Amino acid sequence: MAGWGIMFPGQGAQYVGMGRSILETSAPAKAVFDEADEALGYRLSRVILDGPDQALRDTEVQQPAILVVSIAIWTALKAHRPDFSPVLGIGLSLGEYSAYVASGSLSLADAVRVTRIRGRAMQEAVPKDLGGMLAILGLKTEVVQELCVAASKAGLVEPANYNAPGQTVVSGLNRGLEVIQEEAQALGARTVRLSVSAPFHSSLLAPAGAVLSRALGSVNVNHGAFPVLANVDTEPCQDAVDIVPRLVAQVSKPVRFEQSVRRALAYELDGLLELGPGRSLTSLVKKIHRPGRVVNVEDSEGLARALELV
Repeated sequence: MAGWGIMFPGQGAQYVGMGRSILETSAPAKAVFDEADEALGYRLSRVILDGPDQALRDTEVQQPAILVVSIAIWTALKAHRPDFSPVLGIGLSLGEYSAYVASGSLSLADAVRVTRIRGRAMQEAVPKDLGGMLAILGLKTEVVQELCVAASKAGLVEPANYNAPGQTVVSGLNRGLEVIQEEAQALGARTVRLSVSAPFHSSLLAPAGAVLSRALGSVNVNHGAFPVLANVDTEPCQDAVDIVPRLVAQVSKPVRFEQSVRRALAYELDGLLELGPGRSLTSLVKKIHRPGRVVNVEDSEGLARALELV
């Protein structure tokens, strides 16, 4: 076996109090919270631990908050196992930034500042509540793609997340989303409208990519200690020339999580660790490859389990 891969969650994984047990039991993890507060110029840690929940739903707060908790957990793991070196990293959308921090390609301070800018730019790219996202459960990817083409006659709709077999998220303008929801349900699918107010990972977010390009152009991107599989095309990336253009494209292109996991499994891993709040990626991996070993680490108990394995 080759070793372990690590995964980091994206938006929607947040909850008030996330990371508390790690922070309270690991001085290196607390240092991550402190460094992020200093980089942002405000007490993000207080919002993470105490809320209010509404503040954590703000995209430009939510993105750096999830990243900080994810990296605090990673840092706590590394403090116990300094010789642990993953084979590769994967992140779901925002989580790709966490993976690049873990690999050493991005500094924590730069990453929290860039993800705040990213969150604001993604929210402002399209007028609020003009579009959104819809999860479609129970249809093959090819069918969803065909439905997107048809529904776009009413309002642009595009695939946004290829999460797992039979689980695709689409993104676009509200009228198109209404049409594809009706058509998908008529084919027997279950649909869930996501609680976001913008059509993330669609071509409508191209203006956010331009903002992100400028932000990433102002930070140092180093050679990573291990490759990260990019969301847009699953390519393993370790250098700025590969990383930056893919992060810019990522906001307006679909997230290929299922394809990334399948590529990761080709490395014959011992398993995958999900580092961060929630267990959404763990659940998705089990849908993609049921026999695979995957462990979520979001608190001190999860950390203890992981330390027995790596």
